[in-house]
Amino acid sequence: VQLQASGGGLVQPGGSLRLSCAASGFTFSSYVMGWFRQAPGKEREFVAGISWGGGSKYYADSVKGRFTISRDNAKNTVYLQMNSLQPEDTAVYYCAARRSGSAQTMALMKGMDYWGKGTQVTVSS
Repeated sequence: VQLQASGGGLVQPGGSLRLSCAASGFTFSSYVMGWFRQAPGKEREFVAGISWGGGSKYYADSVKGRFTISRDNAKNTVYLQMNSLQPEDTAVYYCAARRSGSAQTMALMKGMDYWGKGTQVTVSS
């Protein structure tokens, strides 16, 4: 099983990035997927979740209206489009998969079956 996150980098405030998380080794379309982040010195926090088919999405208040989660089950990939990035968005971003639950319950950060290794996002001028 592997979750490989990519697409991170250095971006100026107000800029955009698109993260990808490619899954392998499990039936991707049967799993709820989520994005999480961990800033230096802080605990890991929920960013966004998406249901198996992509019809249900849920966001942390801090990113609502700026970030969009999506998935392509044919490509076994989940995405996070991040717009209007701010310095406080600087963190390592992780994707995770869970066999049960919903996009909303991903925010509880419990019972994840698989975690990816993360990709660094730095927002700085």
